[in-house]
Amino acid sequence: MQSSGNNPIFVVGSPRSGTSILTWCLGQHPNIFPVPESNWMGDFAINVAIGYQIGAARGERSILSGMGIREEELFAVLGKSIHELILSHRADLERKRQGAVTAWGAKGRWFQARSSASDPKNRWVDGTPEYSMYICGLRKLFPDARFIHIFRDVGAVVRSMLNFHRVAGTQLVSDEKGAYKYWLRTVKACVHAERAYGSNIVYRIRYTDLVENPESAMRSLLDFLQEPYDPKCVEPLAERINSSKVPADFEFDGPAADPAIIEKATELSASVNETPQPRQGSCAAADEVEATFRERVKYMATIDKAYKKTRQIIKTLNQSGLPLYLISQAALAIADPYTTVLSQLS
Repeated sequence: MQSSGNNPIFVVGSPRSGTSILTWCLGQHPNIFPVPESNWMGDFAINVAIGYQIGAARGERSILSGMGIREEELFAVLGKSIHELILSHRADLERKRQGAVTAWGAKGRWFQARSSASDPKNRWVDGTPEYSMYICGLRKLFPDARFIHIFRDVGAVVRSMLNFHRVAGTQLVSDEKGAYKYWLRTVKACVHAERAYGSNIVYRIRYTDLVENPESAMRSLLDFLQEPYDPKCVEPLAERINSSKVPADFEFDGPAADPAIIEKATELSASVNETPQPRQGSCAAADEVEATFRERVKYMATIDKAYKKTRQIIKTLNQSGLPLYLISQAALAIADPYTTVLSQLS
């Protein structure tokens, strides 16, 4: 059994790929408990990097650099505090989940996540799909974290996304194009992380393997996490939870996606499905992932200043008496570098 350490587990991948059910499966383990999708830690890592830049901007005259506090040290200390805070509030979370057992009936028992005094549960698992784009930042906060990329064929995911509102009452995407782009964005980020860090840090598991060979898939997964196998971890797979239940004859009646996007997604899906993930990490790929993280930090650090500058320029142009269409074109030209960066980072 793992000793208490700052080694959380993040389940990443495209929405509708099984991130939720895999999180609940792992949550049945005596040393792991599932937390709700958090969403905030990725942006928090960005803000920590921005904060460090501010705190070290003047060299010896700044508190962080003046005291010899390195960026990685700041990240690690904050990550450890988050980890300890989550562990300390586990009892509060489980008390609130007791109500789900009654309210949700048979499904509710997974919200309870098997627990007893003999279950230390020194690790937590978070199944936030959006963290696919924040693996680099999360590793800075939690250097010993492990990531599980659950992969599902793009065609099945797109159908599930488009049908999701019929079950959940809310739309995950507005159209087919959005579904393909969402899948591409998350899966590409996970594949890049696989190349950068290797299979000791990011473990790929296929949705079909989890469904068709649950015990074998879970044994391999728990080996990766260095946790002993527990048969309770496959029990949630006996029934479909949070499933969009796509009818066999389902057809989306909205606008079709651009064939180029469909082709791009289909090619990546086939490649990931047929190609084993790399065992060793790549320094070049890790540098690329780090560069993407730094670009996002730079973008977020300067966006407010750029926004104010743009507003001032537009105000000046308005006072100049230029036609509205020219002012609009000028505004788009000013904003383009920032929208381009945001598009690339997404």
